[in-house]
Amino acid sequence: MVQKYGGTSVATPEQRELVVVKIKEAIDLGYAVVVVVSAMGRYGAPYATDTLINLAKEIYPDPNPRELDLLMMCGELISTVVMVQTLRRHGIDAKAFTGGQAGIITDRQFGEARIIEVKPQKILDALKMKKVAVVAGFQGVTKDFEATTLGRGGSDTTAAALGVALHAETVEIYTDVNGVMTTDPRLVPQAKPLKVMTYNELCEMAHLGAKVIHPRAVEIAMNGRLPLRIKSVFSDEEGTLICDQPPTADIELKTDKMVTGLAYIPEIAQFNLFCPQDVNTSGKALEVFNLLAEAGISLDMIQVSPQRITFTVKGALFERTTAILEQTGLEFKGAKGFAKVSVVGAGMRGVPGVMARVVNGLYKANVQLFQTTDSHTNIGCLVKQEDMTKALKALHDEFGLGE
Repeated sequence: MVQKYGGTSVATPEQRELVVVKIKEAIDLGYAVVVVVSAMGRYGAPYATDTLINLAKEIYPDPNPRELDLLMMCGELISTVVMVQTLRRHGIDAKAFTGGQAGIITDRQFGEARIIEVKPQKILDALKMKKVAVVAGFQGVTKDFEATTLGRGGSDTTAAALGVALHAETVEIYTDVNGVMTTDPRLVPQAKPLKVMTYNELCEMAHLGAKVIHPRAVEIAMNGRLPLRIKSVFSDEEGTLICDQPPTADIELKTDKMVTGLAYIPEIAQFNLFCPQDVNTSGKALEVFNLLAEAGISLDMIQVSPQRITFTVKGALFERTTAILEQTGLEFKGAKGFAKVSVVGAGMRGVPGVMARVVNGLYKANVQLFQTTDSHTNIGCLVKQEDMTKALKALHDEFGLGE
């Protein structure tokens, strides 16, 4: 079994004691256990990743990505060693591993490295000796032994990759909530934990703003058909099972609800470009998208019609995007202050009337809808930032997610 613990779960001695309880329970059930840990705490804590990044940038504002990766690895390494000492104090034999020592081989994209191979022989050797293997998440090493980090949510990715490579029965992702919720309980108090979801549903929610797990980790688990379970370190609840087909007969993977959950992305800007000629035959669409791509600006909610191009970007990129669009000579309008609210569910595939219910829910709550996009498993709605919470509550009620 692979267990992953986030930074808040290992931040204090009291919280690490709770982690020991979870590990001991797995050992008592007969599992060989691999533990993946994140850096301790969040920004402001001395070993948190953002704290370490700021330490470097206070000295020189543009650190080399290679050296920055070396620094960012430190938070997870500290967590790993501290967790091993905590386990040993409780009489549990354990061994610490860096990502590279655990066999995580990556490409050379410093700061956003991709795992290309996992060679977990050292982990297997430790497990054969009845040791708990404690692995620093978020990191790996290139084939020529350069240290790399895996980007935001990288510890989730480490856990999933090791789970697949080790043919683990399951990977448990421990957070501070009792599983995946129908939406953010801080914004919608009626949000409920979900018992089971498909990989695609969780991946969609993660891409659309839900921060419970990194989408790359879900994709790795899905490709390896590795069940995930999202749980809380603070409770004994079973959490949310993530799979395609339920592994046991007593769990039924239902899709009778059209919508499984809601996700959101705040602080979005929208742009509308107008062209007197057909944007396709005139080449203007290609020009616009090429310019933005060269500037490294990612677009969302893209819609192209003969005389119009509409898309959204992160609000922080508004000024940069505006400057680039001015080079095109096209008339355009841009505005900040939007949010994207998305309904997600495998059960909406091929079902008529889902969009009608989305519009109806927002209409009843007096929330103006500015743009939509959709796929087989989600519908994204652009609303005003100040209406985001109201939209989430309205759609949560409309689809009966609190029932």
